[in-house]
Amino acid sequence: MTEEEKMDQALWYDANDKTLLQQRQQAEALCFQLNQTPPQNEAARQALLRALLPHLGEEVTILSPFFTDYGSRCFIGAHTFFNHNIYLMDGGTITLGAHCFIGPNCGFYTANHPLLPAARNQGLEQARPIVLGDHVWLGGGVTVLGGVTIGEGAVIGAGSVVTKDIPPYVLAAGNPCRVLRPLTDADTLPFGDESH
Repeated sequence: MTEEEKMDQALWYDANDKTLLQQRQQAEALCFQLNQTPPQNEAARQALLRALLPHLGEEVTILSPFFTDYGSRCFIGAHTFFNHNIYLMDGGTITLGAHCFIGPNCGFYTANHPLLPAARNQGLEQARPIVLGDHVWLGGGVTVLGGVTIGEGAVIGAGSVVTKDIPPYVLAAGNPCRVLRPLTDADTLPFGDESH
């Protein structure tokens, strides 16, 4: 079994494997190019994003700087918005639904390392997937850890550290992140239709 296959199955793998290292170096080069490309040069930015993120939905907005380890392991739904300084550590797959709002300085960390130094110093990692449903909003500075699923329509307060699954259509916040209350009709804006 290759190290990449171990990574795919959430087994312990050698993160210093040549194939994985080469993939990360390619992604790092594309991130560098993207982050050096002026926002006015939309055609060049879109070409770089398509090369970096082959599973990118339609009309996704990604503001620079933006970082990812592989890019190829990210699945991003249509109309999702990434504010500045997002990091997708996609050793485990990262799947974001459509119409997600990702605030600035958010991090998605799929990797785990051994607790004891001897194994950690060997470069061992374990990667578990992260999943966000459609219409999820993460406030600024949210951290999402590997193995977490955030349900459709959930709102995560700024600065939260999400260590466990969050159900759909709730407001959650804190470190560790916990559900504060469900989202209800009382959260509807007073002028009615929120679809615009």
